[in-house]
Amino acid sequence: MRVQLPLINTVHGRSALTCRFRCGDACFHPAPNTSSNPYVGDVIATALSRRSMMRAAAVVTVAAAAGTAGTVVTAPSAEAAAQQATARPKGKAARGLRFTPVAPNTADTVTVPAGYSQNVVVRWGEPILRGAPAFDADRQTAAAQAGQFGYNNDFLALLPLPGERGRQILVANHEYTDEVLMFRGYDAAAPTREQVEIAWAAHGLSAVVVEENKKNGALTVVPRHHLNRRVTATSEFRLTGPAAGSDLLKTSADPTGRKVLGTLNNCAGGTTPWGTTLHGEENFNQYFANAGRATDKRYGIGTGASERKWERFDKRFDVAQEPNEVHRFGYVVELDPYDPSSAPRKHTALGRFKHEGATVRLTHDGRPVVYSGDDERFDYFYKFVGSKRMKHGSGRAVREHNLSLLDEGTLYVARLTGDSPAIEIDGTGKLPADGEFDGGGEWIPLVTATAKGAVSHVEGMTADEVCVFTRLAGDKVGATKMDRPEDIEPNPHSGKVYVALTNNTNRGVGTNAPVDEANPRNANKHGHILELTERWNRADSTKFAWTLFLVAGDPEDPATYFAGFPKDAVSPISCPDNVAFDSHGNLWISTDGNQLGSHDGLFGVATKGERRGELKQFLTVPTGAETCGPLVQDRRVLVAVQHPGEINGATVEKPASTWPDGPGKIVRPAVVAVWRKDGSDIGV
Repeated sequence: MRVQLPLINTVHGRSALTCRFRCGDACFHPAPNTSSNPYVGDVIATALSRRSMMRAAAVVTVAAAAGTAGTVVTAPSAEAAAQQATARPKGKAARGLRFTPVAPNTADTVTVPAGYSQNVVVRWGEPILRGAPAFDADRQTAAAQAGQFGYNNDFLALLPLPGERGRQILVANHEYTDEVLMFRGYDAAAPTREQVEIAWAAHGLSAVVVEENKKNGALTVVPRHHLNRRVTATSEFRLTGPAAGSDLLKTSADPTGRKVLGTLNNCAGGTTPWGTTLHGEENFNQYFANAGRATDKRYGIGTGASERKWERFDKRFDVAQEPNEVHRFGYVVELDPYDPSSAPRKHTALGRFKHEGATVRLTHDGRPVVYSGDDERFDYFYKFVGSKRMKHGSGRAVREHNLSLLDEGTLYVARLTGDSPAIEIDGTGKLPADGEFDGGGEWIPLVTATAKGAVSHVEGMTADEVCVFTRLAGDKVGATKMDRPEDIEPNPHSGKVYVALTNNTNRGVGTNAPVDEANPRNANKHGHILELTERWNRADSTKFAWTLFLVAGDPEDPATYFAGFPKDAVSPISCPDNVAFDSHGNLWISTDGNQLGSHDGLFGVATKGERRGELKQFLTVPTGAETCGPLVQDRRVLVAVQHPGEINGATVEKPASTWPDGPGKIVRPAVVAVWRKDGSDIGV
């Protein structure tokens, strides 16, 4: 028997409240990219739909769930897929994924597999700095919030803490605020200064030391530790790289163009081999008002008042009064968690767009490579290749050198091509003559920064213009339009790079960009994941091959695909967002905006061997929440439960969720840790 779960009040996979506060109703506005560049999203799903028809197609039921570039990497042929459908691998699941899948559900809690336990590590409002008061939702102040854990936790990192056994530094992003779920009687038309200043303090980053309970695996906060830190929308940042000091970044408050107050809408991120964390400023456009330039339009910045009305309390959020302030957001931020007195840096060399995150690998000779996606319908994904080698050691000179690694190098944007004639890619699902969808690609250089200056590779644009108006640079060089490229991560075991493409319901609809061999599904509401192989597996290569790894949706849908694994033996998945890897090389996927009727969750999938493509759901999150983070250690999984209760019409007085503290308590975003009850490693 198949269980049909009810859809909760959503629009394009998110609640209307989510659209309103997180991304400024981006899905309701025309896509900012109006260039004629080709689109990469619907071809994939179309190609696979024909293939999938040849396979057994029974999705895992609730009951069962409870019980041109070098060598082109190709997807399995139709014949191979058919053989896989009848030759399911025997024996155990891939190491790291040996758990009973969680059934799709709509429970207002974090649901984990049998044999696993969990605890809330830290909630919004918990005091982490010395002198910060206990949380009281009805007596909250900006000063209190500045010493407390911020709102809407997203990216998570855990860093070692030498000399303090059993302790680590937890770093979290705080993407945005849900004022209607934070303040009783909130009036969106007339917010108070106190409410606005609390929201400023609830944005940004938190660094907090956590301690492991050796008896049960739980993590708890170590309050008032000297490394605990809050970074907010009013903290001081340094602008670095080729655009620092540019006239495009100068304001009345900062005539140098090198100092910024605050960071906004930090979504995903990454950790660096030199011990820092990276944080992507994503939907920064929504905080600014009264824009009107073509460059502002390309970034989705509105012409009227902003949702939160911050421009009433600080003119820097009014583009009409401070036209360059908006140019100072949309970067990758680097934080040094081991130096709480240091000013975080905004790296202009990595470009300005809606960074979902930033993940790092090193070249064969020790130079950093950073991958980042621009989370917008029909926008691009990028790679930065540094020119300076990382140094090893812990001295101050070494640390200062490594903190400058992301200021010199070349920024590239991706262009993908299929290996079939365009006439064979019609978007209907008809396979091209070679029977598969795959291809190659190239990294197109945009700007190169050196210690002596920077050079633009884009005709008609200066180097600082490329760094500030990176989307326009991508338009000019003909980058490939994607279906909301979000998290991009290289597999530390294989070097293959995985790109999460969350969805794009506008693909192939009306006058919007049509399908192509890399983006193959019209009205793509479930998303997909691309697997890229850099030429010769070198991170600094300018060529790559691509293939489809996963096309999300109901396994009963013939358009879905799970790397060739039998579809009657996988969990349904919709809207992949953030990704991570465990120590076995499995890919872990968190979702945002599940369109299959159940709550969002976290999934693990094997990337190699005979069980490649076996996807299993590990947990689900509460009503209205998104699964963020995630972080997978050998003995612990961490997720950030973001915006619980974020359902259209919900307020403090009429909550849609009572997580995590139960009825009568205000709903609070929080970080959750999950571990095996018997103390063994996850999924073994």
